[in-house]
Amino acid sequence: MTDLAKLLLRLSFGLSMALTHGLPKLMSFAEKSSSFPDPLGIGSVPSLAFVVFAEFFCSILVAFGAFTRFTAIPVVLVMMTAFFKIHGAQPWADKEPAALFGIAFLCIALLGSGQFSFDYLVFKKR
Repeated sequence: MTDLAKLLLRLSFGLSMALTHGLPKLMSFAEKSSSFPDPLGIGSVPSLAFVVFAEFFCSILVAFGAFTRFTAIPVVLVMMTAFFKIHGAQPWADKEPAALFGIAFLCIALLGSGQFSFDYLVFKKR
């Protein structure tokens, strides 16, 4: 049952993040690149590129259970930055999604991918 719970956690949060947050940013990269927030002072384009990398590509990898502990970390970093820097002064309701996604991906990083994953097929079955 624990492995099934890990699968459900990975699929629900991974696909939700990728499809509702990462994919729209990826599809409108050119339009967003000049005005995207730059909370770390590295520039709008690199900030957006890292967010797309984390929210879309890493989230897809997490959903499939591929390199799960490592691919969950960028998502946690992006969500904590969104929570504290982007939405920090806003009401709880505005920053709650960042907190929930951040905590969920942190749990995924701590728990690992489980038996129903790419990681298990490739690394643990040997």
